[in-house]
Amino acid sequence: MRKTCKTLFVLNLAAVKNLIEIVKIATRRKASRIELLDDTALRAKNSKFREMYEGIESGQFKNDRDAAAQLYGADPSDARYRQLKSRFRRRLLNTLFFIDIKKPDAADYTSAYFTCNKEWTLVNILLQNKGLAPAADLASQILTTALKYRFSDVILNCSRILREYAALNASEKTFEQYDAYIREYNQILAAEIRSEELYQRVLIQHYRPTARSSEFERRIDAYCNELIQLSETHQSPVVNYHMYIVWVMRYEMAKEYSAMLEVCAQAEQYIEQNPIFYQEEKRILFNTKRMVAYLHMKDYKRGRECAEKSLHDFSEGSEVWFLFMEYYLLLAIHTENYIQAQAIFNQAGNTADFRKLDGVIREKWAIYEVYLQYLIESRDIDPNFVMKQLRKSSKLSRFLDTSPSYPREQKMFHLLVLILQALFLLQRRNFQQATEKIEQLRTFVSRNTDKEEFERPRQFVRLLLRLSKARYHPDELSGVDKLLKQLAEHPFYYHGALNELEIIPYEKLWEIVLAKLK
Repeated sequence: MRKTCKTLFVLNLAAVKNLIEIVKIATRRKASRIELLDDTALRAKNSKFREMYEGIESGQFKNDRDAAAQLYGADPSDARYRQLKSRFRRRLLNTLFFIDIKKPDAADYTSAYFTCNKEWTLVNILLQNKGLAPAADLASQILTTALKYRFSDVILNCSRILREYAALNASEKTFEQYDAYIREYNQILAAEIRSEELYQRVLIQHYRPTARSSEFERRIDAYCNELIQLSETHQSPVVNYHMYIVWVMRYEMAKEYSAMLEVCAQAEQYIEQNPIFYQEEKRILFNTKRMVAYLHMKDYKRGRECAEKSLHDFSEGSEVWFLFMEYYLLLAIHTENYIQAQAIFNQAGNTADFRKLDGVIREKWAIYEVYLQYLIESRDIDPNFVMKQLRKSSKLSRFLDTSPSYPREQKMFHLLVLILQALFLLQRRNFQQATEKIEQLRTFVSRNTDKEEFERPRQFVRLLLRLSKARYHPDELSGVDKLLKQLAEHPFYYHGALNELEIIPYEKLWEIVLAKLK
C-alpha cells in the first residue's frame, strides 16, 4: 500500500511539473486576444463580421462580388472589403479549433480522429517551444486512443515522440515498445497510402465520360487483386474500405450490377462486424452504390427497402445523404412511381440544409423539381395532388420564360432545360413556339455537344426534329425507328457524371410526348 501511494505521488508530481512547463510556455507566447467568430461577435449590432457570416451561411453571398456589393456597395477590389475578408478568414480558422465534434451525428471513429489530430497540433506547439516532457505526456494519451481505432498515421507520429523521450530518459524497455509500434504501423500506413493511391487511380477514370480502354480494364483488375492482398496482409479499416469501394466501382463501370450489390453487402457485413470503425458517410456511400445498381436494374422494390432502412439509420442533410436521395428520386421516376418521386423530393426539400446546397447540386434539384411538375401535368396524376403542386405555377412560368444560361462545364443543364421547355410547349400545344425551341435545341446540340458523350440526348433531339417536320402528327412520322434503335444500342448509364444525367429516360419521354399528341 505504501509503495502504491508513493507511485501515485511521483505521477502526480510529474503531472504538476508538466503543467508548470505548459504555463511557462503559455506565458511567454500568450496572445493578447484570441480573435474568434463566437456568439458575441455574431450577435453584435452593425457588425460586418455578422453580416459576412450570415450572408455566406444563408447562401446570399455566392462570390466576392455579391459580398462586396452588399457589405460596402463596392467591388471586390475595395480595400475595406479585402481587409474584412482577411480578418474574417483569420477568425474563422481560429474558430475551427473550438468546433463541437461531439454533435449527435458524429460517430466515435470520426470524432476520435478529429480529437487526436487536434491534440497532435498541441503536441507540435509544445515541441516547438521546447516542452518535450508535456508533449510526450499528451502524445501518450493520444496514442491510447489511436491504437484503439488503428489510426496508423497518428500512432506513428506519437510513437516517434515517445521513442525519443524514452531514449533521453535511458528507458530501454519503453524505447523498444514504441520502436515496435513504429515498425508495425509504418508498414500498415504504407499499405493504406498504396490502397488510397489505387482508389484514386480508379476514381480518375470512373468519372471520365469517354469509353475506357481495354488496357484500363486490365489495370483495374490488377488494382482489385492487389487490394485484396493488402487487406489480407494488414488489418486496416482504411485498406478494407478502399478494397470494397474499388471493387464496387469496377463492377459499376462494367455494368455488372448483381456483382456490385454482392460487394456492397460484403462491405456492410464488414461494417457491422467492426462497429468500432463505423463511419456514417462510408455506410451511406455503399448504400448509394446499391441505389445506383437498383436504378439501372429498375428494381424499385429493393431500392425502396434499401432507402427505408438507410433513411431510418442515417442523419439527414449531409452531402452524401443528398446524393443518396438523388439516386432514390431517379429510381422512382425511372420506374414510373411518380407520386413517390414527388414525396422523395419533398422529403429532401423540407430539410434545413436543402437551401444551403452548393452550385451544381442545388441546380440539379431545381431542375428535378420542374421535371416533376411536367410529369404531374403530362401523366394526369391525382387532381388533389396536382392542385397542391400548382401553387408553384409562378415559379414554373419564370422557368419557362427564361433562356437558360450555364457555364460551359454545365452544358447538360442547358440542354435539359431547353428540352423541358420544348416539352411544356408541346404539352400545351403551342406548336409555333415549340418549333422555335426545337430549332434552338438543334443549334445548341450541334455546336456544343460531343457525339460520344451526349449520344442519348442528341438522338432525342433528332426525334423532336422528326416530330416537328411531321407537324406534330404522330401518324405522319418517318425515320424514327432508326433513331430509337440507336437509343437502345446506347442504354441509360448514370453514375454521377453530369453529361450522363437523364431525369426521365428518353424512350419514356418520347412515349409521353406521342401519347399527349394523339
